[in-house]
Amino acid sequence: MMKLYLEDGSIFSGLSFGADTVVAGEVCFQTGMTGYIESLTDPSYKGQILVLSYPSIGNYGVPPEDVDEFGLKKFFESNEIQVSGLVIADYSEHYSHWNACKSLSEWLIENNIPAIHAIDTRELIKTIRDHGSLLGKMLKDSDNESDIEWHDPNKTNLVEQVSTKEIAVYGEGEYTILVIDCGLKINQLRCLLKRGVQVKVVPWDYNFLNDSDYDAVFISNGPGDPSQCKTTIDNVRALLEREQEKENPMPIFGICLGNQILGLASGATTYKLNAGNRGQNQ
Repeated sequence: MMKLYLEDGSIFSGLSFGADTVVAGEVCFQTGMTGYIESLTDPSYKGQILVLSYPSIGNYGVPPEDVDEFGLKKFFESNEIQVSGLVIADYSEHYSHWNACKSLSEWLIENNIPAIHAIDTRELIKTIRDHGSLLGKMLKDSDNESDIEWHDPNKTNLVEQVSTKEIAVYGEGEYTILVIDCGLKINQLRCLLKRGVQVKVVPWDYNFLNDSDYDAVFISNGPGDPSQCKTTIDNVRALLEREQEKENPMPIFGICLGNQILGLASGATTYKLNAGNRGQNQ
């Protein structure tokens, strides 16, 4: 047995199908009908306890860690599970898929990620939706609620935790896109490479102002509060000011957190939305 505690005092009891450990983080929900592998490995979920609204999860298992023609993992959005914990309504113990090599439970246990099922996720999601984002703890029945402190991941620089530590260059092409990795999804990198360009992936705090070996800048998605990325914001602001002086300025674009960083660098402000919902393609 396992319990999910919310900071508003709510308690949800269910069955464990993941690692035998305790965690604390921000509880959010996601409404996709498929794609739990991609969601669990998405760096944007770093530090979060993820609730999936679709009722039956695990039915197609977990694929192998095969790589594509670019040397990138085919079926994952990063090289590890990023969520702190997983919460679902019903776990499918018997998976069936031509490409599966292990169960979701086996994969979670291997990566020391706790997971709980057999709870009313509809009621849980209504609580998050009505209250707004909530902090949570996942503990075993034998644990005391005070055994682990509440943890708000948004008060830390999550981007620093998920960003690459070294510069990496992929592909070949006439043009080079410099990618600021704030929590880059593998498929974003793949989509750029399929368009015949060279991609240079750099850490979130890389000073690209002193680097002229690129033709465009892409700022990736990522987790947490964009205002924590002060170094990135300052660098992007300086880049925007530099390019505005040119007759033919280079393209500068961002997605998700990257778009928010562009806004902050341009003088706008950001704020956290009330509902802890992480959607898929809209």
